[in-house]
Amino acid sequence: MPIAYREIEGQSRGYYALLGAFGAVTLAGLASAYYMEHHGHIVTGMTNQIVWGLPHVFAVFLIVAASGVLNVASIASVFGEKLYKPLAPLSGLLAIAMLAGGLAVLMLDLGRADRLIVALTYYNFKSIFALNVFLYTGFFAIVAAYLWTMMERRMNGYSGPVGLAAFIWRLVLTTGTGSIFGFLVARQAYDSALLAPMFIVMSFSYGLAVYILVLIAAYRWSGRPLGDVVLARLKRLLIVFVAAALYFVAVHHLTNLYVAKQQDFEKFILLTGGVYPVLFWAGQVTLGSLAPIVILAHPALGKSHAWISAAALLVVLGALAQMYVTIIGGQAYPLQLFPGMQESSSFFDGVVHPYAPSAPEIMLGLGGVAAAAVIVLIAVKLLRFLPESLDEAS
Repeated sequence: MPIAYREIEGQSRGYYALLGAFGAVTLAGLASAYYMEHHGHIVTGMTNQIVWGLPHVFAVFLIVAASGVLNVASIASVFGEKLYKPLAPLSGLLAIAMLAGGLAVLMLDLGRADRLIVALTYYNFKSIFALNVFLYTGFFAIVAAYLWTMMERRMNGYSGPVGLAAFIWRLVLTTGTGSIFGFLVARQAYDSALLAPMFIVMSFSYGLAVYILVLIAAYRWSGRPLGDVVLARLKRLLIVFVAAALYFVAVHHLTNLYVAKQQDFEKFILLTGGVYPVLFWAGQVTLGSLAPIVILAHPALGKSHAWISAAALLVVLGALAQMYVTIIGGQAYPLQLFPGMQESSSFFDGVVHPYAPSAPEIMLGLGGVAAAAVIVLIAVKLLRFLPESLDEAS
């Protein structure tokens, strides 16, 4: 049967309250960016040692999840799964919105956002950052074209080839994001070829968790029917993705434990590093991975929309914990300038660097999430991204 798409009404008080709340958080994020720009990094928790703070945690999460959320559309057009075809337009919308929110936080957190024009006109092709400029802008263009082929009937015939191109592009994009860390040979926490494929697998679980949350919320709040068949397929896929991400994390740490020069860092991040082992074991592994798998696989809890939403939310929170441990923890551990020796100086050599995020940093990170939500709320009201019903999907 043909799929009937329709805009949401968007006339209720609840819709405008939600839009207003996310809009207010977005403005608070912009105000925080201005405050940090005006007063300098002295008002943040960042230092000369930890230069990527909490906003980068949100930014990288949004960028990685933006790539992964497009997986739903790819399954429909690239792998020919008809069940996912009605879900594809929302997948593309979320990909664009989340990438926009993530890049906004990234640019505002780096300082001197006005100098972005320099990055767009002068390139150092030995820098992975310069290459990512092409990957991000290309992702916007190719996903926009992908949405056009899905939502315009006369262009439906091109959906497969464009979807394949988008699938390949997002794999390259996530590889580039993971390589930002993998190519930093000066940091023991990052210097690993495993980070690129690990980021790809992580993007699958992050993106699908966000998609499930948005899908359930959109259909519940708009009063549209959402069948159990669709959610059952999505939750099974999420179990696979979360388990695969946890496997790559285990392989990454076991590899580091095998390498003698990495053992001190692993001891720090897994046992003695204060907040970082807590976030890793309690946040990333237990609440962000094992608990969602148990909930989704449970014969009773796994059938409840509320519990499926809770599991997806736990995956998102676990993802933020993982990004915090990876980005902040990797910088907090001191550089080993002279392996096998101890050194100290006024530059804090050999000292674990403390970090506590400030309120402006928190608001800037949340502002990026809110900006993505505002884009989605406005888009689903103006354009036909959502099917009228998903009750009979099979």
